[in-house]
Amino acid sequence: MPLFSQTEVPSDTIMIGDGIFEKVDVEATFSGGEAAWRKYLEQNLDPNVPVENGAPIGIYTVVVQFIVDKTGVISDIKTLTNFGYGMEQEVIRIMKNSPMWTPASQNKKPVKAYRKQPITFVIDFDEVEIIMDEKYILYTGTDNTIKINVAKVKKDDLVLSLSQGKIMLGEDGNFHINVNNPGKAILYINTKKRNKEIGSVYFIVKKKK
Repeated sequence: MPLFSQTEVPSDTIMIGDGIFEKVDVEATFSGGEAAWRKYLEQNLDPNVPVENGAPIGIYTVVVQFIVDKTGVISDIKTLTNFGYGMEQEVIRIMKNSPMWTPASQNKKPVKAYRKQPITFVIDFDEVEIIMDEKYILYTGTDNTIKINVAKVKKDDLVLSLSQGKIMLGEDGNFHINVNNPGKAILYINTKKRNKEIGSVYFIVKKKK
């Protein structure tokens, strides 16, 4: 049964079957607010999961969707991203253990509604330093200038390859990356000495501003 009759639901409200709202006046929130949510993540999320599963250096924003009912209980938890390396499974694990949320409200009344929540993993390695204007973000149709410093390895001894686009070492001592397609690009870092693999970097590729 719908929670409101057609005359009671504003035209910009989206409600689907079983009386679940997709768009509401006020979204559901973690009890205690943003500070409490960050504390919950710090105490429960294991940031080493993707590292232990071999994820490249980079920033990964996992998006989880779930339902918060009128009492604040969450259910129907699923992720909308697929980065792998155990990230989605780790997010689902902590969401299943999440305490009560403050339910969404429509017309100042608590309602059952969907909620999407981003959770970001940041992976850095001490051996590799990436310096750029927007860390781990590349743009199509432009020259992306970055600095890559690898411990105990000279720039001339690095062997770099991209999953898409091109990377070159410029006379200015910086690396210049050109990518064609939005989405992602993986940079593989090796050394000339026995072609030793050092690591890889995950970049998010966006259209030029």
